[in-house]
This record gives sequence, structure tokens and C-alpha cells, in this order.
Amino acid sequence: MAEPLKIRVTIAGRVYPVVVRNENEEEGMRKAANKINDLVTKFEKNYAVSDKQDVLAMCALQFASLVEVNAINKNEEIIEVEKKLNILNELLKNHLE
Repeated sequence: MAEPLKIRVTIAGRVYPVVVRNENEEEGMRKAANKINDLVTKFEKNYAVSDKQDVLAMCALQFASLVEVNAINKNEEIIEVEKKLNILNELLKNHLE
């Protein structure tokens, strides 16, 4: 296992030290920081926000809601697949009897 790597990412104009385990994690961390910074810029342009904390809170809400919506959608897909599998199972069962 490789030695942990210390990197720095800039979010909303502040530099944060982060420890990552590998290059993939580093890439993910940098991409995430870039997405946050893009969203910060968007919020600052579109809304009269004077406090960075408010902008960062809105970013956190945006990303957290995406995670929750994806989880809901995934759960709905699983339920739909289970229904279809149950129907197929019944069809096979009836056919084999």
C-alpha cells in the first residue's frame, strides 16, 4: 500500500490540506473541489450573498440533495426490478407446473 499523499485543495478562496490514499482519490478530491468552486461562483453571480458561509451552505445542500435524489431513484429502480423478477418467476413457475 502506498504512503498517504498530502495535497492542498482550494475551496471558495481558502486552502485546505487533505490526505489521500492514491491517485484516484486525489483526482476525485480535486474534481469535487472544482465542482464546489463552480457552484460557489454560480451562486455568487445569481444571488446577492454577502457571506461565504451562506454560499457554502447552499453548495452543501445542493450536493446533499443530489445524493438523496439518486438514492431515492435507485431504490425505486430496485423495487421495479424486484416486481419484474417476481412476475418472471411466476411465469416460469406456472410454465413448469
